[in-house]
Formats: sequence, C-alpha cells, structure tokens
Amino acid sequence: MDRDQHVPVLAGRVITLLAPALAADGAVLVDATLGRAGHARALLEACPGLFLVGIDADVAAIEAAGELLAPYAARVTLVHARYDEIPAILAALRPPGPARVMGLLFDLGVSSPQLDDPARGFAYAQDAPLDMRMDQTAGRTAADIVNGYPAAELARILREYGEERFARRIADAVIRERARAPITSTQRLSAIVKDAIPAATRRTGGNPAKRTFQALRIEVNDELGTLRRALPAALDVLAVGGRVVVLAYHSLEDRIVKQELVRRAADQTPPGLPVPADAAAPEFRLLTRGAERPDSEEVTGNPRAASARLRAAERIRQAA
Repeated sequence: MDRDQHVPVLAGRVITLLAPALAADGAVLVDATLGRAGHARALLEACPGLFLVGIDADVAAIEAAGELLAPYAARVTLVHARYDEIPAILAALRPPGPARVMGLLFDLGVSSPQLDDPARGFAYAQDAPLDMRMDQTAGRTAADIVNGYPAAELARILREYGEERFARRIADAVIRERARAPITSTQRLSAIVKDAIPAATRRTGGNPAKRTFQALRIEVNDELGTLRRALPAALDVLAVGGRVVVLAYHSLEDRIVKQELVRRAADQTPPGLPVPADAAAPEFRLLTRGAERPDSEEVTGNPRAASARLRAAERIRQAA
C-alpha cells in the first residue's frame, strides 16, 4: 500500500470525539501508536492550534510519519518508543512537560504497512522470516518463541492470545517439526498449523494459521502487558476536559480498555457510606455506549476495519 493511500479506521468518529478537547491553542494530543499518521494528520488539519506528540515503536513508522507530517513540523514531536513510556516521554519534553495534555489516541494492533511488508513476518499468506517485531531494534522474534518455548507454554499462548481451540495439537506439531529443523519462515509455520488442524475445521473460517499468527504477534510484542501498563498511566496525565479514544481490534484488547474506562467512570465510594465521598467520585465520563463499530460502507472500503472497536471517555475531575 502506498503511504499516501493509508486509510485510518473510523477517522471521522475519532475527529468528532477528540476535536472538542483540542480546540484551544496549545492543546497537546498524544498519539500513542502513530503508525502512518492518518489520524494525526487529520487532527492537525482540523485543529490548527494543536501540538502533537507522536509515539511509535516502529522506526519505519516514525520515518514515514515524519515525511507525511512535514507540513505541520512546527507542531509535531515524534518519538521512537513503546507507548507504555508516555509519562517519561512527556516529562522529558522541553519546556519540562507539555502545557496541557488534552487528547490521547490509541490505535492498537498491527498497522497495514507492517502487514503489507512481507519482510516483517506478520502475514501468513507470504513467505518471510518469522520476525513479527514492531520494534525491530530490540527483543525476541517469533522464531525465538516457536523454536524455544516448551509445548505447554506454546499451547497456553495460542489458547489465550489466539483463542485457538486446537492449541495443544498445534504446539505438539511445532515441537515435532522443530526437532527436525528450526522453523524460521512464515510459510513453513503456516503449513504446520494447517496440517495440525482437523480437515473438517479447515474448510471454514479463513486461513487456519490466522489465530496462531495473532497469538505469536501478541507474545512477541507483549501487546496486552503493554496496554495494561500504558492505559492507566496515560489516563493519569490527561487534563480535566481532556479526552481519550481507543481503537481495539480483538476482544482481549477491548476487554482491558473497557475495564479501565468503566473503572475510572465509576463512583468508588465504599458501600455503606451515607453520602458519596468526594475523593471517590468518578474521574471520567464515558463518551460511547459500549464499543462502537465501523459501518458496512467503511468495512467495504477498508476491510481491515471490520474488527475495530472504538471506546472513548472524557476526564471530568482531577484525581485526588
């Protein structure tokens, strides 16, 4: 996909939800998962007084975003980092810390350019080295996991992160095959998974390796752990009146987001107190009823939007 053709998911809804908090001059938006900057570019255009702090673990994404956002360079700071480092990143900005963080945007999961680059090893349909790292400067690869984890741990990952009901069969097949020769390519792993799944099951539900590749990608990049650490810390830096929008692409991510936003929007007064405690009053109010989904028109134009779930909230009270 050409960089300029990247289509951000639910872009109109993201702008509608975030723009009211970003209208004032000097408002800071933290785009925690910048990718190819589709949402960021639209928000910089819609909010002329906005300053953007764009974060991504992928060096290629930072480089591409720098080119795409060049017209707004005076209002943009790009940082190569994991998004669970947001408080430290903001503290290091000059002058010390940004004036007011009024917006947070998380567009989770793997980006289209990462999927479309065979060399990155995310896609099961094209042969490539088993990598799957979003940050190719550090960390273990999918090949390290496939060739190094014991069967029980491999099965747990496939079951929990891929929701794969044949997890143990696949894990056992991987152990047998890697004893013959290390598994280093996406197509070899895909073939192993396919052969391990009963033929009747393979006839429906798309590529049988999809769930295995999702599980490995989540493990390689510690996606759920990063989200669990990052979201509460990021919400803590949001100013009163500031808004957060999160786009999740599978149920495990969405559950973490839902639980944290619902917790922050709930009255924490202990049961039995005659009046609500001020310190326990909700810090946030939810801006969405449940998770919003893209409509059929958007999914037709951008099939990768099909699994998107959007949630949003606004800070209404500073933490005690």
